[in-house]
Amino acid sequence: MTFGMQPGGITAIAADSEPGPGDIVIIYTNDVHCGVDQVEGNDGTVTNIGYAGVAAYKAEMEKQVGENDVTLVDAGDALQGDAIGTLSKGQYLVDIMNQVGYDIFVPGNHEFDYGMDRMQKLMKSLDAKVISSNFTNLKTKKLVYEPYTIVTYGEGADATKVAFVGITTPESFTKSTPAYFQDDSGEFIYGFKEGDNGKELYDAVQNAVNAAKKEGAAYIIALGHLGIDAQSSPWRSTDVIKNTTGIDAFIDAHSHSTVESDIVENKDGEDVILTQTGTKLASIGRMVIEADDGRITTDLITGYANQDAATAGFIANIEKDFADDLAAKVGKTEVALTVNDPATNKRMVRAGETNLGDLCADAYRYVLGNGKTGAESGPADIAFVNGGNVRANIDAGDITFGEVIAVHPFNNVGCVVKATGQEILDALEMAARVAPVENGGFLQVSGLTYTIDTSVASTVVVDDKKNFVEVTGARRVKDVKVGGEAIDVSKTYTLASYNYMMLDGGDGINMFRDNEVVVQPVLLDNQVLISYIQDYLDGIVGDQYSDPYGQGRIQVQAVRTFSDTVNHWASEAIDFVIERGLFSGTAAAKFSPDEPMTRGMLVAVLYRYEGMPQGATQTFADVQPEKYYAAAVSWAAQNKIVEGMNNGFLPENNISREQLVAILYRYAAPEQTAGSLDKFPDGAKVSSWATDAMTWAVGSGLLLGDTNGNLNPAGNATRAEVATILEHFIKNAEK
Repeated sequence: MTFGMQPGGITAIAADSEPGPGDIVIIYTNDVHCGVDQVEGNDGTVTNIGYAGVAAYKAEMEKQVGENDVTLVDAGDALQGDAIGTLSKGQYLVDIMNQVGYDIFVPGNHEFDYGMDRMQKLMKSLDAKVISSNFTNLKTKKLVYEPYTIVTYGEGADATKVAFVGITTPESFTKSTPAYFQDDSGEFIYGFKEGDNGKELYDAVQNAVNAAKKEGAAYIIALGHLGIDAQSSPWRSTDVIKNTTGIDAFIDAHSHSTVESDIVENKDGEDVILTQTGTKLASIGRMVIEADDGRITTDLITGYANQDAATAGFIANIEKDFADDLAAKVGKTEVALTVNDPATNKRMVRAGETNLGDLCADAYRYVLGNGKTGAESGPADIAFVNGGNVRANIDAGDITFGEVIAVHPFNNVGCVVKATGQEILDALEMAARVAPVENGGFLQVSGLTYTIDTSVASTVVVDDKKNFVEVTGARRVKDVKVGGEAIDVSKTYTLASYNYMMLDGGDGINMFRDNEVVVQPVLLDNQVLISYIQDYLDGIVGDQYSDPYGQGRIQVQAVRTFSDTVNHWASEAIDFVIERGLFSGTAAAKFSPDEPMTRGMLVAVLYRYEGMPQGATQTFADVQPEKYYAAAVSWAAQNKIVEGMNNGFLPENNISREQLVAILYRYAAPEQTAGSLDKFPDGAKVSSWATDAMTWAVGSGLLLGDTNGNLNPAGNATRAEVATILEHFIKNAEK
């Protein structure tokens, strides 16, 4: 095969034609999380393709372009997520992937959930080539797996070498179990090149890219389990792309994002294609390197209904072995128990209280008790369950063993420790640091109530592995009560949870690791939940858990505590935007209403109003990934709400009134509203590019003149003015 366009001149776009003989086809999956079966929606449409579908699609592509020109890869988190993984500690999934015919695999954080020894044993039994350019044995100072692998397509002079570079997220430390990467003394013996604010990781990837090129690779495909969520900075796929050169395309995972074909500029300003398939085989990714011009294209295949009969039978035989166990009834619920917001069906358990979160936390508090398991010891004072450990809904009706395992698939082991009130406050603050954005470490609770004030910017400090270090300023978690009484920072409480958080520091919640253990790890998480339902609720989950939003234990809200907005002309508008969670204060009791609004700040406010959608990758060179507005700028740029200025976005620059209105106008995309700028003395001073937007704002009643009747288009927009305009805009939109 001869490729006409050399790397560096690649155009990365969505495919406009089917691949043919001579083209290279790379099929990719990620974050399957034990979603092995095909699933259909109520209308019969395939919503999850399943591994038999992957096998069928692989065979279809092999027939279409040639067997030797198709490679099947997975970007991690395949072995955990449901009963089929839990009951076999991952082995059934390895067997199925071998049956499907995977060629290359990079470990995700959840590959480590069964322990380091088990993980490495599973990787040895996987037929696919396992790669990772940053997973390191710190004792030997060597990589655990080869950093890349090269696949040669074609023969002789027409042969083309494609390198796949593996990358595993450093978040594995806190998003698996930290103890798995340590020796008995607590010293880390494995690492992921996590240091120096991302530079260690970038250097490791660059070294692998350079070595692959030196070995003759014409194309470099990064296969990374990194994701694009803001909280994963500085280790996101977008961060790696922006700080390296030589990668032509990046197959991503970890954030469960659905990204068909995004473009991210690398360190040299060259375009790199970024793609990700979502989760649970909702889609299959297809990347094509075209033979005639070297163009790279990507597609996400959805609704694919074909199944390979041999693979379907193979999976059915495995599932038959434990079907009776999973179908066993362990109780009944009269109400639907949910991890999702019933109004939007979006996952809620990682950002707010749910009734299933309450149930799970109650199970730990009552079943484990103050001194031993069983009702005779009385409940513990408090219980914590992290939202990432509450994984699936339970519909009203009979509760099966399989449903309980789907809720708690990790085999965490329950325990009780003694903890001070101060440690509990620190844990709550750590868990709430990104609210209302999702966080797997968000704490569902029992025996305790608390409020998260999202108007306060988090002052939690974490280390280079994202473990808790300290709180340096104002706290967002307020009004914490234990048993109805204000928490005492010096008092010792009994705290029920499980080894992942209490003993191993999972999700960076490491403040309990050295505490006295009252109840040693004894019961698996699924056993704790079953015992609570059977022994404490007489087998029936009833009306006390009927509210899907829980029993009012957690309040996530913006609490107005700003002394400088009292009697301010914009106080009502400021209250409005604070209560909506759109603004934060500039200090613990300060809103700074008359200070100028910056460009980055405005985009962050609109992003919050939009619901903080994930997945955008387009950005500007002067937007640093660790900044609070980084994800917002990416979203706004990708949706053409903002444009660059002077080769950048200038996020720290004050925003003028006409810039503000122009951005809001692009966001709203309204039909032109009748209005006129003629009545304003300075109406003619409005820039030509902002005329339509300013006319719309005036005609809609969003923008009024100042005390002199002027528009003041070039003047700085203050925080109070922006709050007022947004209040009018939102109320107009909701009429």
